[in-house]
Amino acid sequence: MLAYITGSGFYDHPAFEPEQVGARFGDVTLYRGILKERPVLLLPRHGAGHRALPHQINHRANLLALKEAGATAVISTSVCGLLRADWPLATPLLADDLYFPDNRLGDGSACTQFTEPGEPGRGHLLAASLFHKGLLKAIHSSLVTRHSPFSGTYAHVPGPRFNTRSEIRALQSAGCDFLSQTCGPEAVLANELELPYALVGFGIDYANGVREEPTPVEVLNQNLAKAKTVFMDLMETLTPPEDGFVFENFVYRFP
Repeated sequence: MLAYITGSGFYDHPAFEPEQVGARFGDVTLYRGILKERPVLLLPRHGAGHRALPHQINHRANLLALKEAGATAVISTSVCGLLRADWPLATPLLADDLYFPDNRLGDGSACTQFTEPGEPGRGHLLAASLFHKGLLKAIHSSLVTRHSPFSGTYAHVPGPRFNTRSEIRALQSAGCDFLSQTCGPEAVLANELELPYALVGFGIDYANGVREEPTPVEVLNQNLAKAKTVFMDLMETLTPPEDGFVFENFVYRFP
């Protein structure tokens, strides 16, 4: 069963019903529905009304709740800032690599589901890529009939403040193409839970200093509305293979 994690401006779905799931790391509200005769899960990471800022999101609980609710693959969506001046705004973005070197959650703790010494299933994630190739291919096929998505490196940055010009230049020099404040932990934790994972971004503005003139607020708001339309369209058109998606990485687990 596919699960979607949504971000700013996308807090529910009119055809889905809310459901409370109690996970090891906390209670989570997710939504369950049917699209194209297939069950689908939706989890708005910020909660209703954007209750949680990026550093307040309980990523551990969210990913574990999706796993326990029956998710077999996860697609995160995020509105993003562009680090490339030559890329247009209002275009879908597919992540094929991750820049998240500090591997920390918003509270400063290590980004991992393994929190206790000696706990069963603890281990090391070995990943050629945190983004599932088969899932990305299916998403690209779904998007490309109506859009021209870009692929590149996603940078996870801590929030809630936005980045300075020097920080943006550092990310550009590291080869990053777009950024937001939420999806790095989701990629890591999904893979630790052996869930195929993909990230679909949508460029709503240019990051600080990428272009000489900042993106006008009214353009940003227009693109935010467009993002929800594109993400909902993806949900309603993406058809997974009958046998699902096979996890590509490996978690070396200790007994």
